[in-house]
Amino acid sequence: MPCDYLKVLNLAKNGQWNAAHELVQSFSDPFSCRIHAYLHRVEGDLSNALYWYKRAGVDMPAGNLQDELSRLYEMLATGTTTPSN
Repeated sequence: MPCDYLKVLNLAKNGQWNAAHELVQSFSDPFSCRIHAYLHRVEGDLSNALYWYKRAGVDMPAGNLQDELSRLYEMLATGTTTPSN
């Protein structure tokens, strides 16, 4: 069963970090790794976030967390969930 990206992003958007992390942590596809990285960035664990961005094949975004969350939603909506910076 693939990761339910939308559910994870909605949980994250609504401040339900633990639930979002629990759902995404067992997936290793690039977009799941990117979401996982974002969650650790939200948590403030930048070393862990950097690890997951590397697994996703992207650099950590320079923008703020809200910009990144918006970009993740946009990527999901446009089907561009493959690695690119």
